[in-house]
Amino acid sequence: MNDLLATTAELMAVSSVSGDEAAIAALVEDRLRAVSWLSVDRVGDNVVARTTLSRPHRLVVAGHLDTVPPGDNERPRMDGDIVWGVGASDMKGGLAVMLELAATMREPALDVTWCFYAREEIDRDRSGLLELWQDRPELLAGDAAVLGEPTNGLVEAGCQGTLRVRITLHGVRAHSARPFTGRNAIHRLAPLLQRVADWPGREVTLDGCRYAEQLQVVGVEGGVASNVVPDRARVTLNHRYAPDRQWAEAEAILHELLDPTLELGDGDTWELLDAGDGAPPSLGHPVLKALVEKSGAPPKAKVGWTDVASFWAHGVPAANFGPGDPLLAHHPDERVARSQLDRTRTVLRSVIA
Repeated sequence: MNDLLATTAELMAVSSVSGDEAAIAALVEDRLRAVSWLSVDRVGDNVVARTTLSRPHRLVVAGHLDTVPPGDNERPRMDGDIVWGVGASDMKGGLAVMLELAATMREPALDVTWCFYAREEIDRDRSGLLELWQDRPELLAGDAAVLGEPTNGLVEAGCQGTLRVRITLHGVRAHSARPFTGRNAIHRLAPLLQRVADWPGREVTLDGCRYAEQLQVVGVEGGVASNVVPDRARVTLNHRYAPDRQWAEAEAILHELLDPTLELGDGDTWELLDAGDGAPPSLGHPVLKALVEKSGAPPKAKVGWTDVASFWAHGVPAANFGPGDPLLAHHPDERVARSQLDRTRTVLRSVIA
């Protein structure tokens, strides 16, 4: 078997910030085309390899090729059994496992689709996976899917939905020495900010997985000059909601929570910027059930949104399972250990074999 840590470092050495995946897509394509039992297609900077053995089930194993922009961790650094650098955890380690299994499992018990896709770390409307769903959906057909996102080698089931709302409040400009002649739009935000800060949250348990909802202010804009009462203020909210709800219900609940603090008037606006529903755990599917059993640990709820939701939206139950600590994704100390890579390979191989 290959040294997965060395393969991870090799992949990390190929810069693949979102939108610049051509080089790493070419590397992956070359490796997969060298495997005689795989049918390989490249669509843009997405590479899909498939077995065609007429097995009773087909599993899609998917991972994204891109990374976030690096900080001071652009080049991989090996230190014993750990490799450090951007993409180590999210998710060049997962890609290394996928390449290894694709190239060594000639006679799997399942037909397998290995999907390496572009532009996951940026706006969803630019996703390479969306490109595949639109242009070549037959390449993604399957009975179940596993996303190689970092999960510490645990099954993280389903995922939460996400929506962003932008609220704009208006006031009347005035001299800051005579504020009583105007109306301060930024001050109008104060009750809303307090309501969000005081929100106790909501927890939902589905199939034994506990989803904790979150609501955060992620942006505030306002101000004209240091001596002017501002006549406009804007706040952006991000709500992560459990997969027992869809976005329309989640937005309605935000209205119920926040509308009493707003007193919207002329010119004030509530704008839904984007929304993406999550996915339920779906662990009753036999392939995903086997993944949980082989992992040797209870499943957890996925914190955040992943492309598990994209597969669910197309009728394919999916789960997250990969090497690396999810808390280190996008972190300056991002890293992955040899033991995490080896364990992920062992579990996935046992499910596929």
